[in-house]
Amino acid sequence: MIDVHHHLLYGLDDGAVDLETSLQMAKIAIDDGITHVACTPHANSDYNFSPEENAKRLAVLQEKLGERLTLGLGCDFHLSYDNIDDALKHPGKYTINGKQYLLVEFPDFGIPQNISSSFYEMSVAGIVPILTHPERNLTLMQKPEKLIEWIRMGCLVQVTAGSLLGRFGKGPQRIAEQLLASRWVHLLATDAHNVTSRPPVMSKAFDAVSNKFGQEEAERLCVQNPRAIFYGEALAEQPQPEKIYEEEADAPKRRGLLSFFSRR
Repeated sequence: MIDVHHHLLYGLDDGAVDLETSLQMAKIAIDDGITHVACTPHANSDYNFSPEENAKRLAVLQEKLGERLTLGLGCDFHLSYDNIDDALKHPGKYTINGKQYLLVEFPDFGIPQNISSSFYEMSVAGIVPILTHPERNLTLMQKPEKLIEWIRMGCLVQVTAGSLLGRFGKGPQRIAEQLLASRWVHLLATDAHNVTSRPPVMSKAFDAVSNKFGQEEAERLCVQNPRAIFYGEALAEQPQPEKIYEEEADAPKRRGLLSFFSRR
């Protein structure tokens, strides 16, 4: 399994607090069957984002881990004006391993109205946005038509592995399952922050997907698509998402995500 959303680098954000914690998180990931991790510290106004410092800390970790775990770099990209402007000028600064894929994090409330234009500009610049954990975002729960628009534009969707197991509550769990059932999801990731409340565990989510949607779907979400993203390759042909390209997709405007999906 390959994890492309993981706050493994120590002392940079609200993830691993020190080197020892990073190593403990790495051990959990290895024992869980994770082979690759993209280290993705926050790039927002709360934390200083320095690609040079990130690379130094990654090198320290990689030396200590050896060949047991392959590490890469990226970020958890906050959609602020300054960030977007800088990413359009220097896309490799923020994307996963300097390739085309970018993890984007929406604010919990009040998604900017012009964000679709920003996604279009990113696509022109060769960036593929990956929308992180929509099942945990209250605004997106209430506005499913936004996800439809962005998936149509070529954005990818990442669900948190822990959401499928109820770690973030029953609401996100139900929504994550509905997103998966409708084939709106392109990958799972741990979004790990520590060794206790948010550990780097993906195998249980892999099993949950395999049991409900089949082994092939679990491989697509946890191995094949994340591997392509990690190495900057094009994704293989994906299952046709439901309602994305139907007239019905334009209908919901004031309904919650669950009521929208209940009409499947």
